[in-house]
Amino acid sequence: MRRHTILLVEDNADDAELTQTALARTRVDATLDIVTGGEDALDYLFGETSDGSMRPLPALVLLDLNLRGMSGLDVLNRIRARTATRRLPVVILTTSDNASDIAAGYDLGVNSYIRKPADLDTFTEVMHRLGLYWLHTNTPPPANG
Repeated sequence: MRRHTILLVEDNADDAELTQTALARTRVDATLDIVTGGEDALDYLFGETSDGSMRPLPALVLLDLNLRGMSGLDVLNRIRARTATRRLPVVILTTSDNASDIAAGYDLGVNSYIRKPADLDTFTEVMHRLGLYWLHTNTPPPANG
């Protein structure tokens, strides 16, 4: 069975490290690829590999809202606008509990909105449950064509 890949879109190095540490402490078998901005995320998802083929999509995207340059909501909008990524599971993982951010995320088609816990133990538990659900319990959507 192919190991799952999670794409983390996070421009804060400390938060990226916290996510990496929390995931490593779980029993979720996944590779975490990290990009630091919205444009990098779109290049990852829509770009070609060195041999000209499309990169396989990750099983899950964890998307921060507060990115430098292109916002997480803009990234989500672009993901949902393309047929190839329209059904890709995206979870907003952010510090914002602003009601307008939550509403905008769901209006744009996010699958889940999670506020980042501040302490490592709680964050590890969130990552464990998130990984188990999205990578093992959930039936993934069929590929778009």
